[in-house]
Amino acid sequence: MSRLVMKFGGTSVADLERIRRVARLVNAEVEAGHQVAVVVSAMAGKTNELVAWTDGAGAAAQGLPPSDDEYDVVVASGEQVTAGLLAMTLRNMGLKARSWLGWQIPIIADDAHGRARIDEIPPEKLGAALDAGEVAVIAGFQGVTRDGRIATLGRGGSDTSAVAIAAALECPCDIYTDVDGVYTTDPRIESKARKLAKISYEEMLEMASLGAKVLQTRSVEMAMAYNVPVRVLSSFVEPGEAPGQGTIVCDEEEIVEKRIVSGVAYSRDEAKISLFGLPDHPGVSSAIFGALADANVNVDMIVQSHARTADTANMEFTVGKRDAQRAVEIIRANQPQIGFEDVRVNEDVAKVSVIGVGMRSHAGVAKSMFQALAEKGVNIQVISTSEIKISVLIDAAYTELAVRALHAAYGLDQL
Repeated sequence: MSRLVMKFGGTSVADLERIRRVARLVNAEVEAGHQVAVVVSAMAGKTNELVAWTDGAGAAAQGLPPSDDEYDVVVASGEQVTAGLLAMTLRNMGLKARSWLGWQIPIIADDAHGRARIDEIPPEKLGAALDAGEVAVIAGFQGVTRDGRIATLGRGGSDTSAVAIAAALECPCDIYTDVDGVYTTDPRIESKARKLAKISYEEMLEMASLGAKVLQTRSVEMAMAYNVPVRVLSSFVEPGEAPGQGTIVCDEEEIVEKRIVSGVAYSRDEAKISLFGLPDHPGVSSAIFGALADANVNVDMIVQSHARTADTANMEFTVGKRDAQRAVEIIRANQPQIGFEDVRVNEDVAKVSVIGVGMRSHAGVAKSMFQALAEKGVNIQVISTSEIKISVLIDAAYTELAVRALHAAYGLDQL
């Protein structure tokens, strides 16, 4: 019998009725002859509630250093509740099922509590359970350190749990969510957005990192590293509905006709930091970004230009909006070493990106992008490129206009 990992997010298991629908979808795969492992998230809103509790009761409330291992103990409990409820529901349907927590498999992770990375998943216990005809219902988002402490994988970590388990079991992974696949852009902004039948790992990785919320970035990285076939499906259907639905995330070589541009992504979670009057000599950039890296502040787009004053430069870069004020504080604290004249932050910006593996072999992609934005009067503040994407930073007020303009410019509404 072939094996299959099914993953259900928080909105898919938000209440008992939705958990019953999930159970029917799982049962349909069992009846189709699959050995099934199911990975579940916490019920929608539960993790936020648990995090709020830790904020109120944790060390931070007492002005003490954080105790991240106990934070993980609390926030990992949401997935445990869901796993138990789904296993009970499956048993009531006559299936052989049991819940599994991260330490029982075990999903071995490092000790970076709150953002742990998976080191290893021995497949023996889980494989034996599947071979015995059991549906394994696994609490996502959680693992166990080598010294036996619970470690969580970061927000959206259940996607990573599911792909990692699929890699260990050497089988495909179906990720069920509140959308029925990966679209050329956000359908809430562009009604002409089209669902993609297939998308490459690299394109999906770029889209996830650039603002698309369908899959967590680390899950796509893992799928690409271990060549795990991933399919994105809607959980809001009954078994047998919409055959052939979803989007397959796969190796680029499995896509026969490669599109120049596959999608348009955007992110409003951006802040632009501008530094003026920097000394224009080696070591300055290292001092800036070294201090930010030491504080775990991720920097994205960077541009530097000469200032009007001789031997000085100006620099702009972006960080996540929630890190903006902390980044400014770090930079100001290091002003004696850096030597800049002024620093400013602008949180009223957005990043809009076009992504496609076809960019590797086609010229004129950037020209089309800049022309489409210029025709709509959208000014570009910062530009960043890679082999398969172009990103621009613009005023946040023009986000939706820019997305629609680029979607039309590359003919994505004609797919």
